[in-house]
Amino acid sequence: MLKAIADVLGKIGSAVATVVTLPFRAVARLFGGASDTAHGHH
Repeated sequence: MLKAIADVLGKIGSAVATVVTLPFRAVARLFGGASDTAHGHH
């Protein structure tokens, strides 16, 4: 019982972590491209 609950919580935690980190990765990519463009690096 406890093991099943822990397994579900682990899956939920990983899913939440993925959803939370995706926007930050997208923003980091945008800022990275913007900084590259500003500095003239291609």
